[in-house]
Amino acid sequence: MMLPRARCHDSKWLWRLCVTILLLFSLPALAVEPSEMLPDPALEARAREVGQSLRCVVCQNQSIDDSAAEVAHDMRRAVRERLSAGDSNDQVFAYMVARYGDYVLLKPPFKAGTLVLWLGAPALMLIAAGALLLAARRRRVPLAPSPLSEDERERLHVILSEAKARPERSRRDPSASPQDGG
Repeated sequence: MMLPRARCHDSKWLWRLCVTILLLFSLPALAVEPSEMLPDPALEARAREVGQSLRCVVCQNQSIDDSAAEVAHDMRRAVRERLSAGDSNDQVFAYMVARYGDYVLLKPPFKAGTLVLWLGAPALMLIAAGALLLAARRRRVPLAPSPLSEDERERLHVILSEAKARPERSRRDPSASPQDGG
């Protein structure tokens, strides 16, 4: 009797987990509010295309279509206003770049002002690799110990002989001393 109930409980838990995961994945889709959407489906599709290429300046690596930030809401509204006014996609991009800079583009152009965006991460990787290489080269490899000289061998032999000659009880009980009497 307990087994079917346990299975039922497990299936409810699994179902709840799946629903939760699906809701979490759908949250970015909820960022564009229905009130923002344009009545013309073709114009709305263009607005979505432009919105997917623009970076939310608050969320950084999230497009304005995926962001629920207030700034992203304002940016989406500006995109839709420009498109409704008859601007092309390139004109909307130019407007947003003039307002927010090249950083607003998820794929900024390669030019002098964006060199840090394009080359910053690879430069840091090269610097880190160079530092690791220098550290590895500076690391000293331990030399193999030199063989024992004749005097050292003789001394070692004496020490080992003395250790074997010690009474058996001192080896068994290190706390025992000759004064214990036994």
